[in-house]
Amino acid sequence: MKKWNGYLNGINLGGWVSQCEHTISHYESFISEDDIKKIAEAGYDHVRLPIDYNLVQKDDGSFIEANFKYIDNCIIWAKNNNLNMVLDLHKTLGYSFDDGQEVAEFFRNDKYIDMFISLWDELAKRYAKYHEMLAFELLNEVVEESDNAPWMKIAERTVNTIRKHSKDVKLLIGSYWNNSVLTVKHIVKPFDENIIYNFHCYEPLLFTHQGAYWIEGMPEDLRVPYPVELKEYNEKCDMFGENFHFTNWAIGEDGFNIDYYERLFAEAIKYAEEQDVMLYCGEYGVIDRADEESKKRWFTDINKVFDKYGIGKAVWNYKQLDFGIFG
Repeated sequence: MKKWNGYLNGINLGGWVSQCEHTISHYESFISEDDIKKIAEAGYDHVRLPIDYNLVQKDDGSFIEANFKYIDNCIIWAKNNNLNMVLDLHKTLGYSFDDGQEVAEFFRNDKYIDMFISLWDELAKRYAKYHEMLAFELLNEVVEESDNAPWMKIAERTVNTIRKHSKDVKLLIGSYWNNSVLTVKHIVKPFDENIIYNFHCYEPLLFTHQGAYWIEGMPEDLRVPYPVELKEYNEKCDMFGENFHFTNWAIGEDGFNIDYYERLFAEAIKYAEEQDVMLYCGEYGVIDRADEESKKRWFTDINKVFDKYGIGKAVWNYKQLDFGIFG
């Protein structure tokens, strides 16, 4: 499988201009060039910058000119520190993966779709010229299977719009189930040679999200080691239903080990190879409540499989948001 050089070991800047308090004081203080320098010195080769549409776009479709400077700054700081960058649209009008309300109207609303296309047209007009160090991720984590077919049509239209500005900028497209690796096979055949298949991986979910206060019914004191005895893991999964069981088929008789990720990724790797497309994992990580030794073992196993197949990756998250690597 083709390897995406320059995007093999990245980190997310979540919480800066996405999933945040949308105020100028926050934008100005959360991330600085010193943070980007620290990331480069730690050995990362790129950053993934999630943005919410309302950073730069009003609900009437007009743009907030002054706020493009935060994207500008991130590009400049990345270039200054020899880092590449993924610009990820984490939220668009009418859709967000985590709002906890009915927000999937986007996929069937012509007004919202037109605004989405207009936003990417503007972003591409400004930033596609940086294609040698910058890639675009069209939308973060489609959730429902029923939204995948309309999303693929929207994605094709978006690709065609961006291509008016650049044939070379890499474009990342994911599928449903929050960009699950198991749904990569449902991404349409690549529209051109500069499409990259994108997925996220927080498996096994009960380990990576142990004690997560935002998951309904999750005890905040629940703790799960890695690896964990399969019987114990299944018993804990029973507390939460199918969403926590759906990758258990990949667990071998000897429990969790590196073979779990070999099995979990196998179908996506095969599909990407058949389409001659690179694979990229835009998010993976472990909640800060997990014990440090278990986290190290988890990262060791999953990273070995990423590296074996040349799958680019960006860990979630640089700081805060319950997954902070640097605090």
